[in-house]
Amino acid sequence: MKCLKSNKTGNIIRVSDKDAYAATSEWKFIPKSEWKAQFTKTKVVEVKEVIEGEEPTIAEKQLSKKNKK
Repeated sequence: MKCLKSNKTGNIIRVSDKDAYAATSEWKFIPKSEWKAQFTKTKVVEVKEVIEGEEPTIAEKQLSKKNKK
């Protein structure tokens, strides 16, 4: 099995070796990890901006104390 990516549309497909070698010049070979990446969920990390003069919450103070230890 080989993974191919379309130059025109960006679609990623997985086909047999025979079909992959017969593919047109529109398709290029890519690693399997790139094919797998389209099916995995990504973690979204929320970043909170600290505004000058804003006091941190009690929970934030407790976390900073734990991180210092």
